[in-house]
Amino acid sequence: MAPARTKSDRRLPVLAATATLVVGLGVVPAAAATGGGPDATGGPAAAAPAKSPVAVGHGGAVASVDPDASAAGIEVLRKGGNAVDAAVATAAALGVTEPYSAGVGGGGYFVHYDAKRHRVSTIDGRERAPLSAGKDLFLENGKPLPPAEAVTSGLAVGTPGTPATWDSALRAWGTRSLAQVLKPAERLARSGFTVDETFRQQTADNQSRFKDFPATAALYLPGGRPPAVGSTLKNPDLARTYERLGRSGVGAFYQGDIGRDIVRTVRKPPVAPGSGRVARPGDLTERDLRAYRAKAQAPTRTSYRGLDLYGMAPSSSGGTSVAEAVNILERGDLGKLSEKTYLHRYIEASRIAFADRNRWVGDAAHENVPTAALTSQRFADARACLIKDTTALTSPLAPGDPRHPVPCDKRGKPAPTAYEGENTTHLTVADKWGDVVAYTLTIEQTGGSGITVPGRGFLLNNELTDFNFVPVTPGVHDPNLPGPGKRPRSSMSPTIVLDHGRPAFALGSPGGATIITTVLQTLLNHVDRGMPLVEAIAAPRASQRNAAATELEPALWNSPLRGKLEALGHVFKENREIGAATGVQRLPDGRWVAAAEKSRRGGGSAMVVRPSGRPPTR
Repeated sequence: MAPARTKSDRRLPVLAATATLVVGLGVVPAAAATGGGPDATGGPAAAAPAKSPVAVGHGGAVASVDPDASAAGIEVLRKGGNAVDAAVATAAALGVTEPYSAGVGGGGYFVHYDAKRHRVSTIDGRERAPLSAGKDLFLENGKPLPPAEAVTSGLAVGTPGTPATWDSALRAWGTRSLAQVLKPAERLARSGFTVDETFRQQTADNQSRFKDFPATAALYLPGGRPPAVGSTLKNPDLARTYERLGRSGVGAFYQGDIGRDIVRTVRKPPVAPGSGRVARPGDLTERDLRAYRAKAQAPTRTSYRGLDLYGMAPSSSGGTSVAEAVNILERGDLGKLSEKTYLHRYIEASRIAFADRNRWVGDAAHENVPTAALTSQRFADARACLIKDTTALTSPLAPGDPRHPVPCDKRGKPAPTAYEGENTTHLTVADKWGDVVAYTLTIEQTGGSGITVPGRGFLLNNELTDFNFVPVTPGVHDPNLPGPGKRPRSSMSPTIVLDHGRPAFALGSPGGATIITTVLQTLLNHVDRGMPLVEAIAAPRASQRNAAATELEPALWNSPLRGKLEALGHVFKENREIGAATGVQRLPDGRWVAAAEKSRRGGGSAMVVRPSGRPPTR
């Protein structure tokens, strides 16, 4: 899709970044191995690469949450692979080291910039509901199931889309085979990785449900306990799964023995005898797997400050919501505002975008989603007049009608934001040719369904809980109810930003519905407030999602700014950590900046193929 230039033309400034090295964790004795899961024999895993939130240089760049995963992508780039090859390699490695957030049992959204054609394309690899699913999928006797019963069940498992996404991306734009790009992750799964505090804590948080599924317990609870920090965790079953996919292709997953094992697991979740857990079965069939296709579709597009922003169209709400919010903010110069007024306008634009997202966005294959109208400046202008610098709006705010915009309209019925799991992951990659990938993938909440496919080494998603169990507004059509073969609405917001047709930067984040606000705030910090990309990522976050209270990270919660905003009528609550973004930026001299979190989720990992100095200062 060719870039557009329709609004004010403010060129992105050249920004500086500072490197901070995160010291690696010390090694303690590995926990005892059990069954076919983690194996401490044969010595420790190879030392993890050094972790840094920023890297600068030539030859390409990778930013993810994990140093082993980023190193897998860099390995592929060094061997001549392109950004797509490296993105798949990085994602596969995250399936080893961050299996509670992503893996072949889940799905995601892939945004690609082709430097040769100057074109942005996307792949919707979101999970689908079984073809037998109806709008009453999560109802029993007319009432919604308790969340705890829904999330840890076969009922919540959607048809995975991640293997199909990898295959589609490699066939369309890659230069390496699936077998070649899976090799680093296969090797990592066999040799093991070093457990850090984040992984151990996530395991401990899920221990009560992991222990009820023998294959999950054998893999992630060695000796019946979460693995010790510094121990080595191996996953030989996943290594064999990757080897099988590389040898036979994704047909083994969607039409073969791996798929049959998935169906068997979903339809009869393998609960430990005597555990007392009742895991509801799902209705996933081999027909559902055979029918799955990753969907190639046009991106969303809007312009902001002379830059062109490309994101994911529905079934994700990320592209439409980020576009609407920046369109609302386009008319004012955020760079000249006080911190209070800047945050106020950002919060209000987020509130409005979520009010409209909740009412209008669902799977466009099943719903009449007004994507073009939602991302239009005309609709944004009709909504922007709701924002007053002297007074905060209150939530839940009523949506507007993008098809027939009425300025400052508040007459509709509010559509509040439903729960959405937060433990996704994001990676951003660029290569020496100028190709860029922003890829967000997930298995829904931390640990997904909690159910590992026996003998295969990966957790299944619980993505169908992203559907609304009942309409969020009684008497108003809800576009995000379950349906046969339908994709649940997502907030994933992988974003690529072009400056006159060439890459300026790309970014994305995990975090459920907070993904949209994380990407939006990071983008505004970078473009409007002049922060280097790594600092824009590190800055404290606020997240307003058409809820009664705006969430604040501790640095803002404890700031005098909170009181100033409360005086305008804002209501806040504290959230210890919001999102975990990564990004890449192209410098005028051709170098790449890779940027990741400094501290969230233990800090991210930014790498380049050939390090070369620091980015220039402003």
